[in-house]
Amino acid sequence: MTTYWEITAMRKQQLSRIAGALALVLVFAGMASAADIPDAWVTMKTKVALMTTDGLSAMDLNVDTVKGVVTLHGKVATEAEKAKAETVARGIEGAKEVKNLLQVVPNAQREVVERSDDLIKKGIDDAFKANRRVNTSGITVASVNKGVVLLSGKTKSLEAHLEAVEVANAVRGVRRVATEVEVMPPS
Repeated sequence: MTTYWEITAMRKQQLSRIAGALALVLVFAGMASAADIPDAWVTMKTKVALMTTDGLSAMDLNVDTVKGVVTLHGKVATEAEKAKAETVARGIEGAKEVKNLLQVVPNAQREVVERSDDLIKKGIDDAFKANRRVNTSGITVASVNKGVVLLSGKTKSLEAHLEAVEVANAVRGVRRVATEVEVMPPS
């Protein structure tokens, strides 16, 4: 016959095993969630962040991600831009490591075209309407102030967010694009 103390000891053993198994599940779940972030997602999030960072020209910057390792390559004008790009990339969720292969090549600043904010906004609105992905994305121009464009809205597509930033940045007179666009997580 089993005594009270033996039953208590067996229950403690069972609880200990369950707690250990639960701890393992939680550890592996944490690892899986970090590993579940696709490289393409990390690449696009990094590109959007770089393109919308003040004081960083991302026109000649490329980003690749393989197994969470983000590689920056291309050209920047200063050492400060190179360091800033690396700092931004390190802050992206899912970026496990950053390889900064950017070359510092001083060049003439991009010629700034003076254009009224209303004309810039109209140019971006027209460009968004002409782009099927951006047009249906829910992303809009919130404001333009002295050539600085602010995008807003909610979208389900990180690709559309990146493309909206690229399209807006290509419009004559745009000095910089900032974004408050919320990308809804994939379901």
